[in-house]
Amino acid sequence: MDWNVILVSVVTLMVAGYLYVKKKFQYWEERGIPYVKPEFPFGILKDMGKTKHTSQVFTAAYNELKGKNSFGGIYFFTKPVVLPTDVELLKNIFVKDFQYFHDRGIYVNEKDDPLSGHLFALSGQRWRNLRNKLSPTFTSGKMKMMHSTIIAVAKEFQNYLEPIAQKNQELEIKDVLSRFTTDVIGNCAFGIECNSLKEPDTEFRQIGKLVFQFTPLEFLRVFFLAVFQDLGRNLKMKINKPQVSEFFMRLLKETTEYREQNKIKRNDFLDLLLQIKNTGKLEGDDTDLGKMSFEELAAQTFLFFIAGFETSSSTMTFALYELAQHQDIQDKAREEIHRVLEKHNGEYSYEACMEMKYVDQVINETLRKHPIVDSLIRVCGQDYAVPGTKHIIEKGTMVMIPVYGIQHDPEIYPDPEKFDPDRFTEENVKNRHPYAWIPFGEGPRICVGMRFGVMQTRVGLAHLLQKYRVKTCPKTPIPLQLDPSTTVMSPKGGMWLKLEKI
Repeated sequence: MDWNVILVSVVTLMVAGYLYVKKKFQYWEERGIPYVKPEFPFGILKDMGKTKHTSQVFTAAYNELKGKNSFGGIYFFTKPVVLPTDVELLKNIFVKDFQYFHDRGIYVNEKDDPLSGHLFALSGQRWRNLRNKLSPTFTSGKMKMMHSTIIAVAKEFQNYLEPIAQKNQELEIKDVLSRFTTDVIGNCAFGIECNSLKEPDTEFRQIGKLVFQFTPLEFLRVFFLAVFQDLGRNLKMKINKPQVSEFFMRLLKETTEYREQNKIKRNDFLDLLLQIKNTGKLEGDDTDLGKMSFEELAAQTFLFFIAGFETSSSTMTFALYELAQHQDIQDKAREEIHRVLEKHNGEYSYEACMEMKYVDQVINETLRKHPIVDSLIRVCGQDYAVPGTKHIIEKGTMVMIPVYGIQHDPEIYPDPEKFDPDRFTEENVKNRHPYAWIPFGEGPRICVGMRFGVMQTRVGLAHLLQKYRVKTCPKTPIPLQLDPSTTVMSPKGGMWLKLEKI
């Protein structure tokens, strides 16, 4: 064996690799577009998931690039990525020029990982077809059907908190709220009583935790699959963890077979999907939506679960964190809850909950300051001439929208770290650019489950604030630190607060 030949070959490959990456890193400079200097070989991803949360990485890039152009450039590994810094450009991306940016570019491998084929990730015509099928399941009429189920779980939640509040105990509220939303989603999506409020170690709850926890290596793997999708599919790589996929596929197979064999009907999301799966229609509507395969049904139910329990529980967590520090705002929200309930004979009817406008302002300001999904992805489907510039966003280029950075921009939201629900009075909303608040996205790809998520959050907060005062305690994380290992915004070490019975 000639070691000299081997050594020369290795060195040559290393040099060639270095020169290749260096050339790739000249993409934005060659086009005269401001960019964040990349670090070899990760681009801007080096510290993501390890020491920094995604929101911190993209906000730093936004602040560095803002004011230099309507967009700037960043790198995921060697892949050039557009980072918009102008809300007018966002309007074009989300709505005006949606035909260029209708795909999210998220990794999908339905053959090896059926749960990856959900609405959030699909692209092109498949996304359009599925969106048309699912949109009728999230109308206000369908939300009313599920409202009573949410109220039933919320009352259990309210009762669960009573002995804790009576003892003035400190509690990790994030975990309790996650168990509440797990029980809501379990009932509304699967028709299953998870009982995670009473039994926190149920399999449902453990799997829910697993979905959002990532090691730094797993974080890099997610971005690798977003950048090198064809390679990932050729290697049969999966986005979902095996135990997560096995649990949901088994659960849905058993549940759907039981319902179909016993002709069981429930007013929940799974029932609506089964109607589409078997008939291509929803009861009471002659619109032909087209039938759905079991794998498609499983993927959409999985999405409903992961999008519904974590986002709502985190939103409530951050809302209570802010309310504990702002007792005047908390009192104002509680007064509204009592006033509305008195008007509706003490009943949490759908109409009563919709009248809680100030509670909604609290939720909106929470989502402004703590957007659970801190960034949104789009992919340019064809060469796009950026209005007002000489620049072209080339076909296939990923666009990373820095939601957190935009919603903390002091030029849009003065004193952005201040928690102020009055930012969301009708007058103030009208006076602000409509694309400066985008926690659910916007345009045709806006979150299809937004109504459900807000309804669940509103009901949970109202039930808690009606009977309990939330306060800070020595363990409350002030200032807030984000957990870098989660794909959504989540407090590091949980959220400790104190409840006091009113």
